Amino acid sequence: MSQRAQHHAINYIEFTTTDIAKTKAFYERVFSWNFQEWGPDYISFDKDHAGIAGGFRKGEPQQTPADSAPLIVLYSQDLKGTQDAIIAAGGSIAVPTFDFPGGKRFHFSDGQGNVLAVWSE
Repeated sequence: MSQRAQHHAINYIEFTTTDIAKTKAFYERVFSWNFQEWGPDYISFDKDHAGIAGGFRKGEPQQTPADSAPLIVLYSQDLKGTQDAIIAAGGSIAVPTFDFPGGKRFHFSDGQGNVLAVWSE
């Protein structure tokens, strides 16, 4: 997620998989996607081949559907400002801000059952 993105636009989608290697092999073979490995528990794919940048994180087989649902990630030029706006509009922070390779992000709930993430450099 190192590319500069449009403020508050959908920028990334994250999926869960129980087997990183099999998932990578499947999408490379079927769709010719390119992957970058970020350790044993995460791979990312690029927008040029998939239409949107995204990744697969390692999950557990016994996860609930809510824990394994795709995660839509928005970009923000002002992470704290976006977080404050979410709270002011009645949303809540589901996962506090954390560091990851490439920046920081948090997850939020819109109060209607949807959980998304926001990231910034």
